[in-house]
Amino acid sequence: MSDSQTRPILVTGATGKQGGAVVSALLQAGRAVRAMTRDPSSTAALALAAQGVDVVKGDFHDPASLDAALAGVESLFSMQMGSHPGDPDTEVVTGRALIEAAGRAGVDTVVHTSVARAGDQTNFVDWDKGRWEPLYWNNKSAVIDMVKAQGFRHWVILKPAMIMDNLVPPMVDAMWPSLRQRGRFETAVDADTRIDWIAAQDIGVFAAAAFADPARFHLHEIDLAATFASLPEVAAKISHATGKPVSAITLSKEESLAQPYGELGYRHETWNNVEGYKVDLAAVRDWGIPLTSLDDFIAQNHDKFVIG
Repeated sequence: MSDSQTRPILVTGATGKQGGAVVSALLQAGRAVRAMTRDPSSTAALALAAQGVDVVKGDFHDPASLDAALAGVESLFSMQMGSHPGDPDTEVVTGRALIEAAGRAGVDTVVHTSVARAGDQTNFVDWDKGRWEPLYWNNKSAVIDMVKAQGFRHWVILKPAMIMDNLVPPMVDAMWPSLRQRGRFETAVDADTRIDWIAAQDIGVFAAAAFADPARFHLHEIDLAATFASLPEVAAKISHATGKPVSAITLSKEESLAQPYGELGYRHETWNNVEGYKVDLAAVRDWGIPLTSLDDFIAQNHDKFVIG
């Protein structure tokens, strides 16, 4: 391992599903990891510290804390929370703060995680007619542009599609609460719409590979998915693994608009029918990184599913 690879990699979002997966992959690779969190005394942060992670306090809105967290860091895993009409600015503000701080610190390599199709939104059907939520896509694209323009020696953008971990707690309650409540997916997604899926652990492995060989990954924007499956197909797989009846139904527009997320949720779900992530699975496999199948993910996590 080179001298540069002995310097720590700072992981933001380290107590979440993507950042946590990156931490795990880096530790398995024997890399030094520093995790930034708002509360180093939280249960999740203490669990990281127990694994040998250097846990530091940091706040995207406090430049001094970002500078301290990035001191001596070789590489950065960057992620921010997505935007929505109720919070239109945070993603761009926090993204800019982190990227500029990394620039001040002289970070060599940045691996930034976004979402598949970010940057391609103006090509979406009826984009110019306001059919899709603009904040989500435009803010994702804006932060990607910041990473590319900052002048890092190496950068790579990971663009995951639907994350398999959303199928289990805690995320399932926000994504598909009807799965816990009634044992079925209730969405505006058509029964024959096939969604691209990726496991969080695979995002972590890709990030670790990019940190290990930044020259190979430099300048690449990599859509990530391992497989595709419709919600009825996913329901059947969960039912097989758990022994519980699971199904999927497609709601009418009126039924969808009556759900808690209303118009925003309807737009998000119907986007899958019209556009979707469109990940080139062969291109993902060409990187030579092992991927987790949906069947394997469900089997590995069968005891975590909460079915109504």
